[in-house]
Amino acid sequence: MKIAIVKLSALGDIVHAMVALQFVKQVFPKITIDWLVEERFASVLQYNPDINQVLTVNIKSLKQNRTNFFSELCKINEFSNNNYDQVIDAQGLIKSAVTSRILSANTAGFDKYSTREKLAAFFYKKKIASPYDANTIDRNVTVIGKPLDVEISEKQIFDKVPFLFYKDWDQRLERYFSKDRVNILFVIGSTWPSRNYPKEKYLKVMQGLNAKSLIIWGNDQEKQDAEWIAERMEKAIILPKLDFNNLKAVLAKVDLIIGNDTGPTHMAWGLNKPSITLFGPTPVSRVYQTPINRVIKSPSIVNPFKLDKNDFSIQEIEENEIIELAQSLLT
Repeated sequence: MKIAIVKLSALGDIVHAMVALQFVKQVFPKITIDWLVEERFASVLQYNPDINQVLTVNIKSLKQNRTNFFSELCKINEFSNNNYDQVIDAQGLIKSAVTSRILSANTAGFDKYSTREKLAAFFYKKKIASPYDANTIDRNVTVIGKPLDVEISEKQIFDKVPFLFYKDWDQRLERYFSKDRVNILFVIGSTWPSRNYPKEKYLKVMQGLNAKSLIIWGNDQEKQDAEWIAERMEKAIILPKLDFNNLKAVLAKVDLIIGNDTGPTHMAWGLNKPSITLFGPTPVSRVYQTPINRVIKSPSIVNPFKLDKNDFSIQEIEENEIIELAQSLLT
């Protein structure tokens, strides 16, 4: 059997869907699994032994340059020559649904009651029900497993093996790690300002932990915030900008990850690394909580059907709550 999974973005969503692959392979050891993804996220999937080919598109670029439309269409048409027995759209958007339908007529995806863009369901031959407000990881394993008649239990997910892999990482990064002190990685940015824990409070958390604090960043604002923290704390170290291969390596090597509800923090779960994810305007149902992967949610009530980008309640999370939880995970 040959299948393709379409999950174009974003980083955390890709990670949450990837967990299903190891269980599909347990049922169908000889299955061929290709994954279609936005080019900028391809290396997140790289080196996973359950994926045969990572196929890339650059659909996002069409917002700025529509002249690329036909080249992207030709690329997807070329992928359709792989003659997939089943194509699974794990995204549930119109753009991913159309892409899936070009790849094959044998498509599967969320039914119209299970996704925001209801028209997407029109393009699927098999329609999978999974409530939109259900746990994000459960939804991903359901939409991937059900079309293949693969049942994936909560226990299996809790007992998963790590599924993010790296090779030939930049060993110069070793110099940033402490050999005689705990190394904690801080993920201080995200896609929304309201999802970001304040830099002033991150500083107090770092000051309250006897650890080497490593900070990653992805854009100029995050780098400025990291520099503000590092100027005020000697043990806070700003890492150079990391590609996904080196990010996976760094995450695998630290003792704990603390950060906002964003991709790198979710990667900690995919690597079975201890983590604390801070939630404000987004629902904690995005993650699985385990003995080593914990969350702290602000006091606001979140409507998963209509997220409020003006909910800055993450600022109300007390620093001591994070410090105490971190200390418990490190003992």
